[in-house]
Amino acid sequence: MNLETVTGMVLSVMPVGEYDKRLVILTREIGKISAFARGARRPNNALLAASQPFAFGEFQVFRGRDSYTVASAAISNYFGELRDNLEGAYYGFYFCEFADYLTRENVEASDILKLLYQSLRALSKGTIDIRLVRYIYELKMIALNGEAPQMFECVCCGKKEEMLWFDTKKGGLICEDCVRGVPGKRKISAALTYTLQFILTAPLEKLYTFRVSDEVLLEFSSLMEEYRRHYIGHSFKSLEILRMF
Repeated sequence: MNLETVTGMVLSVMPVGEYDKRLVILTREIGKISAFARGARRPNNALLAASQPFAFGEFQVFRGRDSYTVASAAISNYFGELRDNLEGAYYGFYFCEFADYLTRENVEASDILKLLYQSLRALSKGTIDIRLVRYIYELKMIALNGEAPQMFECVCCGKKEEMLWFDTKKGGLICEDCVRGVPGKRKISAALTYTLQFILTAPLEKLYTFRVSDEVLLEFSSLMEEYRRHYIGHSFKSLEILRMF
């Protein structure tokens, strides 16, 4: 039995049999994996705490034919603050579900793992509006998936001035000269343009270091709802629950 040590986060947990759990873990070294935690549903089992959503740390695993088995784990962050905040917890579940949907088994996803970790930290700290954390996360995840909007020049002609409009289907800003005949356009404020530019270019560690006005947050919300529906097009169960808050 060859053990591998990986650093990762538990995205989801499913009970299996009478005492086991099946974990989906997003790892830095080998991407997303499925792993069984044997006996993790027994009281006082060594893997009980490590086999919970949001658990982040080092996992020792060994590979089977179709999945891995967790031999041991050393968890460095459980994000316990989220477990005491129902709304925060469901935002966390949504972030994990989003990451799970966009990643593939055994495909490198270290930046997505880092973004997920930083985003859960932002949720836990509560220093900026929880809705802003969500829209930043969604935009950066979509960008990491290769579908970032073009926010630095007109998507039609490449012009860098008078970019007052945004079109989701075209995938970015449109200048005043090219906007005629674009049916899905929306006018976008300079403040939101700057916000999106910052999110797309900032290091992951700096993403959650700013606030926006209520007006910009509302504008950001509307744009991201449309952009996410167009480029992701998936119904997330946790997001449906969040709409009840």
